[in-house]
Parts: sequence; structure tokens; C-alpha cells
Amino acid sequence: MSLNYKQAGVDIDAGNSLIEKIKPFAKATKRIGADSDLGGFGALFDLKKCNFRDPVLVSSTDGVGTKLKVAIEVGKHDTIGIDLVAMSVNDLVVQGAEPLFFLDYFACSKLNVEVATQVIKGIADGCKQAGCALIGGETAEMPGMYSTGDYDLAGFAVGAVERGQILPHETKAGDVLIGLASSGVHSNGYSLARFILEKNNLKFSNKFSEKKSIGEELLTPTKIYVKSCLETFKTNKIKALSHITGGGLTENLPRVLSKNTTPKIDFKSWDRPEIFNFLQKLGNVSDEEMQRTFNCGIGMVLIVEKSDVDEVKNILQKSGEKVFVIGELA
Repeated sequence: MSLNYKQAGVDIDAGNSLIEKIKPFAKATKRIGADSDLGGFGALFDLKKCNFRDPVLVSSTDGVGTKLKVAIEVGKHDTIGIDLVAMSVNDLVVQGAEPLFFLDYFACSKLNVEVATQVIKGIADGCKQAGCALIGGETAEMPGMYSTGDYDLAGFAVGAVERGQILPHETKAGDVLIGLASSGVHSNGYSLARFILEKNNLKFSNKFSEKKSIGEELLTPTKIYVKSCLETFKTNKIKALSHITGGGLTENLPRVLSKNTTPKIDFKSWDRPEIFNFLQKLGNVSDEEMQRTFNCGIGMVLIVEKSDVDEVKNILQKSGEKVFVIGELA
């Protein structure tokens, strides 16, 4: 008997079919500097075309954690790619960088072309929201490594910032914390969220509201703050930003502050999305645990001088953000 790769569980033809299906999605994300097509051994980006004077490259990599389990169990794969892009590009903008390009890694036991196509279309949608190009990626079919129907995702983003504009800058007591509303749970804390549901014998198909199941609510894509934050950089008045991911406000904000400053946050100063109230009540979770696990309704924080608050708020609101003054530094 003559054995082949397909019998071993790897379908080369399926992989080629996926590449052809996703080429239009990648093409739709093209921007200045990104001219190469998918399929080469390496992805090219022409930084010179972007007209930076003295650029420093900034890179970030991330995944979406166990939010993938929710997408797989609900059978909804079209927005998880937005989460993947968001987790990396929101980190880039925190350092003052403009995201330039993105690459993805999709791994599974057996390639389902339809599912993979939906996932990568979501990645392309996220790239368009962030203004960066999807210039490459990798699909790995690894029988025996993953359970049937499971897949894993990783993303890699590269941006650039002028050397003199790298953030954070020095912060001081009296500086104001401007919070941007999150779209929901984003992509952190899902192990706790799933544990709470399991302990209460609830399924993702159970109702959360009149229009949404719990699973659908949990799959609300992570908000991408890139374009609105880039607009504020034009003022040269942003001292620091903090992307509120795992660790919440209490652990992420201190990472960007000068050593002599401490954040004083008013946790009642913004509208907390109902999903957080739902999870906290259902799991009897303490305020402290909520604040260090979830974003609790604030996905990005900008730090500015008190005199600059109104100007920066106005720019953010014109960019479509829901904005709250959530505290100050002491």
C-alpha cells in the first residue's frame, strides 16, 4: 500500500484552496508600503514609502486566549480575527506607533476551509479598522496536536514611530486619566467567565438579553482604538496610554507611569457594560478580582495634562469614542 500525506491527516489541496479564498481579503487591506501578494516565502514591506524621517519599529504578538473556546462552541468564527488584530495593534499604539502590517498563524488538527476562511476574513476586517496591511501568515494542519474541530490563533503586528515621539513620556501628579469605553469583555478573563458559567450550569446558548445569547455577548469583538488615538497624537499632548487587558486597570496603568506617580481611579465614573454586572453577580466575584481580571468597561486610557483634557476629549469623541474622565495621578 502506498501511503500519502493526506492519509496522515494533512490535506495540501485544502491549504491551497484556503490561500486562494483569502487572497481578496488580504488585498483589501493594502496600504502604502505593502505591495506584495500572499504566497511568497517572506512578506515584504517598503518602510521608505511611508515617509518616516527617523523611524523606530515597534512589534507585538498575542493571541485571544480561551475566547477561542467560546467561538468554537458557539460556531461563530467571523469576528474572532478582529480580536486577534486588536490585541496586538492596541499595544502598538500605546507606544505611539502607527501599525503597518500584520501576520497571522492559524493551527488546527484538520483544516476546515470554510471555518478558516471566516477567521481570516475577520483578521482582514481588523486590519482595515487598524489601517495596517495583512501581508502574510501561516496555516498549520497538525493531526494529533489538537482535538477535532479545535484551532489556535496567534498574531504578529509591526508598527513604526518617529524616534522623538515614542511613548510614554514623563507623568506627574495632577495629570488626568481619560478612559475610552470598551465594547465588552474584549479578550481577557475568559477562563474566569467560562468557570462562572460552568459553576452555574449555564451554556453559551442561554439568553443574556432579548437579542443575544451569553455566547454571542461574549463574542463581541475587541474594540480597535488605533485611528482615534493616532488623531490625538497630532496634538503632541498625550503623555502616555495604557491598553487595558489582562490585569485590568489596576495592573496595566502603573506600567506606563513615572515612578513617582500613582493612579487614583473613580470606578463609578463610567457606565459599566451589563456583562460585567452579570458575571460578577453570578460568580459572587469581589470588586478587587473584577478590577484585576476584566477591563470592566474601559479598554484604553490616555494620560494628559489637566489643561488639555477638553481638547483631547473632543478629538476622541469626533472619532466615535465614548469618553470618560476616570481619575487622575497622585
